[in-house]
Amino acid sequence: MIHGTWEPAPAARWEDAFLAGNGRHGALVPGDPEDDRVIVTHHTLVRPNNTPADTAPPRLAAALPALQDALLAGDSTAAERFTDDRPLRWVRPFHPAFQTRVRRAPGTPAPPVRRSVDFTTGVVAGVCGERRSEVFVSRADDVLVQYVSEPGPVVEVGLDHRLPGVPAALGTGRGIASAGRETVLTLRARYPDSPLGYTGLTLLLSDAGRTTVTASGVRIEGARRLLLLTRVGRHERGADTEETTEREVDALRALTEPSDGLPALYARLLARHTALHGPAYRRVALDLEADPTERALPGSALLDRPDSTALLERLFAAGRYHLLSSSGLLPPRLTGLWTGDWNTAWSGAFTTNANLNLQTASAVAADLPEVTEAHRALIESQLHDWRDNAREIFGARGIVAPSHTDGVSGHTYHFSREYPLHLWTAGADWLLVPLLADEEASGRRDPRVTALLSELAAFYEDFLTRTGPDGRIVIVPSYSPENHPHGGSWGAIDATMDIAAARHTLRAAADRAPAPDATRLRALADRLPPYRINDEGALAEWARPGLGDRYDHRHLSHLYPVWPLDEINPYDTPALAAAARRALELRGKENDSAHGHLHHGLVAARLGDAARTQDALARVLRGDYFHDSLMSAHYPARDVYNADAAHTLPALLIEALVQSTPDRLVLLPAPPVRCPRGRLTGIRTRFGARVDLEWSPGEYQAVVRPDRDAEVELRNPAGAARLVLRAGEERVLSS
Repeated sequence: MIHGTWEPAPAARWEDAFLAGNGRHGALVPGDPEDDRVIVTHHTLVRPNNTPADTAPPRLAAALPALQDALLAGDSTAAERFTDDRPLRWVRPFHPAFQTRVRRAPGTPAPPVRRSVDFTTGVVAGVCGERRSEVFVSRADDVLVQYVSEPGPVVEVGLDHRLPGVPAALGTGRGIASAGRETVLTLRARYPDSPLGYTGLTLLLSDAGRTTVTASGVRIEGARRLLLLTRVGRHERGADTEETTEREVDALRALTEPSDGLPALYARLLARHTALHGPAYRRVALDLEADPTERALPGSALLDRPDSTALLERLFAAGRYHLLSSSGLLPPRLTGLWTGDWNTAWSGAFTTNANLNLQTASAVAADLPEVTEAHRALIESQLHDWRDNAREIFGARGIVAPSHTDGVSGHTYHFSREYPLHLWTAGADWLLVPLLADEEASGRRDPRVTALLSELAAFYEDFLTRTGPDGRIVIVPSYSPENHPHGGSWGAIDATMDIAAARHTLRAAADRAPAPDATRLRALADRLPPYRINDEGALAEWARPGLGDRYDHRHLSHLYPVWPLDEINPYDTPALAAAARRALELRGKENDSAHGHLHHGLVAARLGDAARTQDALARVLRGDYFHDSLMSAHYPARDVYNADAAHTLPALLIEALVQSTPDRLVLLPAPPVRCPRGRLTGIRTRFGARVDLEWSPGEYQAVVRPDRDAEVELRNPAGAARLVLRAGEERVLSS
């Protein structure tokens, strides 16, 4: 089984529950036939934990010149005092809504259970004897659908907010309205000490039997089939009225027309969903010719075989499925779109100094525009806050992105002495990289991206005002997430990532600007400091002389010019590429964060280092990072539910096999030894073609299907050549 996974028993932990989602609503399905629970989530559900004053960016612009003077004069700890003295404030935490429950009356022991998820349809199924439960979250109708056949002679159905970590003071109210074979279940929740809350609605339909209202839901006797349609929405004070609820109920009822029976209704809802989900999921596929016997194993058994190519196939497929399922209204959070616990690590937020960037790394190449559009939606919804950050902290025009966001506020307010994230200026550039890559792939410039680049370039024009004796720009203050140098403190000067981001933005903006503006922006970019190679031959994390490297760290921010920017590569800048490779060799693994290993692998693949790419992949596969759900953890031994590894692994495999820039195609740059043969299909390139690649020891064949004319450099294991492409004319390349 490549395009799905299964288990022979219900999930004992919510982390092992199979997942479904449409980028707005999420579902975690443990698959227990005795207590058939579906945990419901929604991207907008973040718990208030701050006042508006707490979440405003610090007003520090007036003090910025003095900080710059102090740092340039050698006061290495000056940035530690650049604060408004607020304590560290976390962004608002993501949390689950409630769970729907279909409970059978105790009695006859249940037969064996088989639960599964089909990645091609997004359906999570559980089979126990004659009983079958199917769950999906519709992309077409934005509703969570559960269909239960042969539920049992007697079942109780209700909505239950009692999930791990739920606040004791969460205010809840229930509504139950039952008539004939239709029941409307309502759960209203209000956060402690807040006017905010959320409402869940389930429209429950049965095909036969008798329905009785109970204290917590309904009791149904004699039904052969049940259909549950569920939605949840966050609301402000006064927004959740009876009239609003009735409109929502009517909207759910409208999905049930025409009323031609539950099997037909379910089939119709599923068909509408799969028409959108299926083609998106199937655009790209990886086949490593794994052993059919291993392919048939449950996921938990495959995870015990970390060297299995069948495991790699399934994790690639699961990563695509989970990334697609968690992207829509917003891109994936640290936990994707899912959590079964109110105490979500790091607030279940979006962290933009590595995690979100890594998770979405495959969006363009793996042909998932749904992910790119969700990423764009996050940016565009927060631009007004990004402008506040630039103005209040730096006294500048333009935009500055926060390193942490709950998906609502884009203000920078999560920072401390050890993590002076308010000093980081490279975030907006990194967040724009996927949008630029999408433009390159499509061959069409988006005026929205041009406007964003213009605003970001304006920030750099206002911020980059300090120069050294050589006339070069000095970036001060400067921060390399989340590290600090020997010979300096957390806030420093000329971090390599900041230099690369500023140069990238200014040159990209210049490419789109009128001639006088373009000349000015390019001149500013040319005055940025060069990268520095340290005494150990490595690309230094800070270009400022006297600032030494701390190698044992999970972040690789200084290798940003290699990945994702392609500014440093083995073909155009071999000396800098060698220094970057040396920096990678010296980098430690610190606390074994999964994102660190995969980031390491992505950089190694760009540098053509197959052995190091393989090692990074092996660390993740052998480190017990994956739950039975094939969602991942942040640390080894499945510690801390986190989507970084699950969503980034497909990107690493693609980068190892096929890379592209607007003027280059690289085939098999760093193929892992564990993948001696296989087929990768549907890869989207940044020069407007799609590539199917087959390979085996010593040979390959690639089919290139261009959408537009292009002339690119072809790099393959045999060397380099020019490749001339004509729109609509398929080219077959082979060794």
